Amino acid sequence: MKPQEQTYSKSRRLKNQIKAVVTNPYNIIVLVAIVLLVYLIVLPLLDMITTTFELAQRDLRAVGGTMDDVGTFTLYYWQRLLASELSWTMLIKPLINSLTIGVCVSVCAILLGSILAWLMVRSDLPFKKFFSLAVIIPYMIPSWCKSQAWLSMFKTARLGGAPGFMASLGLNVPEWLAYGPIAIIIVLTLHYYAYTYLLVSSALDSINSELEEMGEIQGAGKAMILRKITLPLVLPAILSAVILTFSKAIGTFGTINYLGSPVQYYTLSSQLYRNINSSNTQTGFAMAILMIIIASIAVFVNQKLIGSRKSYATIGGKGGRSTLIGLGRVGKPVITIALFAFFAVGIIMPIVILIMESFMLKEGVYSLSNFTLHYWIGDPDPKIMEGLPGIFKNDEFLNSLFNSLRLTLVNGVFGTIFGQMLGYITAKGRGKFHGKLVEQLVFIPYLIPSVAFGGIYLSMFSRPQQIFGVTLVPSLYGTFALLTLVSVVKHLPFAARAGTSNMLQISGELEEAATIEGAGFFRRFVKIVFPLSKGGFISGFMLIFVSIMKELDLIILIMTPTTSTLPYLAFRYQNGNSPQASDCVAIVMFSIVFLVYAIANLSGKADLAKSMAG
Repeated sequence: MKPQEQTYSKSRRLKNQIKAVVTNPYNIIVLVAIVLLVYLIVLPLLDMITTTFELAQRDLRAVGGTMDDVGTFTLYYWQRLLASELSWTMLIKPLINSLTIGVCVSVCAILLGSILAWLMVRSDLPFKKFFSLAVIIPYMIPSWCKSQAWLSMFKTARLGGAPGFMASLGLNVPEWLAYGPIAIIIVLTLHYYAYTYLLVSSALDSINSELEEMGEIQGAGKAMILRKITLPLVLPAILSAVILTFSKAIGTFGTINYLGSPVQYYTLSSQLYRNINSSNTQTGFAMAILMIIIASIAVFVNQKLIGSRKSYATIGGKGGRSTLIGLGRVGKPVITIALFAFFAVGIIMPIVILIMESFMLKEGVYSLSNFTLHYWIGDPDPKIMEGLPGIFKNDEFLNSLFNSLRLTLVNGVFGTIFGQMLGYITAKGRGKFHGKLVEQLVFIPYLIPSVAFGGIYLSMFSRPQQIFGVTLVPSLYGTFALLTLVSVVKHLPFAARAGTSNMLQISGELEEAATIEGAGFFRRFVKIVFPLSKGGFISGFMLIFVSIMKELDLIILIMTPTTSTLPYLAFRYQNGNSPQASDCVAIVMFSIVFLVYAIANLSGKADLAKSMAG
């Protein structure tokens, strides 16, 4: 072959290869996904980082600058945060509090959730149907709502304005039980143990039971089997639960606001909110970056630990256990009674008292003479609730209810579809560059505290930004679109995780067979992938629906009267000295969550555990 012909042949081959790549629908989907992730995640993150080094107009006097210095490079905000007289109160003390809360909650939640998971999956515990419902309740109820219930039980007249249920019985309730770090740790533990339970129970369900059965045959006792076989097998799930719990605990705001602020107990998240809410945006973003660094370090350590124990992640196709471990004649009734007591006192009783409080005309008076329906259906009364009517006659509540339902449904649908597509890319691209890239990009929103993430989107989309005369960033403040956008992106890590878990269960041989038969990409997706993953779609939808319906931290900075949601309305009522109205809103909110979950579970067999454990 002549040199010219060889060159032509190579050129033609290259063109054909490029054409094959460009015209492949899967490659187009991957490219679009990466571009969207960069635009929605990377650019806002970079915008947040650069903002901390740009001098704001309000701080010109502090640095002795002029109007020409606005927007120029500065280290003022980092010096103010890290090396000034304000560092102790603004950063160091809140940081110590955040780490204390994160570590304590992680340890307690992991222990409680793991024990419950083992009892539910591996033991012969009675009443499992009841316990399986009771154990998932904390996941349905937001932590700030649990804080309301906790205050209804334990608050004192001195700090709470009215006695809680325990104080009304004449009991001497210590204030540290109602407010401060102990109360925060207990409430967050009762919330986040559900995450551990979901992850560990899913891992236990997937373990090949023959491994433990062989241990029994070899004469190993229950304690040794648990320590030498079961624990190492579920260790990756436990470590994942640790990082999930720790990251969320140090970034939570609602619980800190309810149980910490009244006694001036602040964490990084509450200080972050105070700074951004008072227009000290740069300082707040600097705090957010520090929180991201802390979470990233925790993730790095977690990945190293998981990587070192990969040999223990033995999953068999059989799963489950043919013979459950007996709790013993004494152990079974004792453990059963203890669990009933735990759920009654720790979960059900606070909710019942919260419901009771919503029917109390005067807070803290537990008598039939104080019974009222005013906060539900009452007409305006200038002496009650600042003259506002009951929530079902309140246009503000109806607007918030409509916004919450619209937000959860829209985000549930779009977030689930986007998450399943990302999961498809991640599953099909395992071990490949594009698969790893998508997986890492999707994980970024998880590291950013919700309050900070809302602040990022508020900063980025508050005004239009143009490059070469083209508007790349529109002004979305005060619109439903901004709520939708920030909610979808923030919950992408969970949506994509559910999608990955779903897609990994579909054998690639089915698509390969369809390809041989001449089926194109979209036909394969509609005829094979989607029907087989329908259950995963429902589970992913529920995961997003529940998360967004109860979300407060993420949206608190971008709320307007027209875009108000149920969590934000409850927050406003609570801070506005209308706790009964706040209780009513909270009850409506988690009633909706329970109803939707029940419908999804019965009709579509939604499995939150498998979605989260993906």
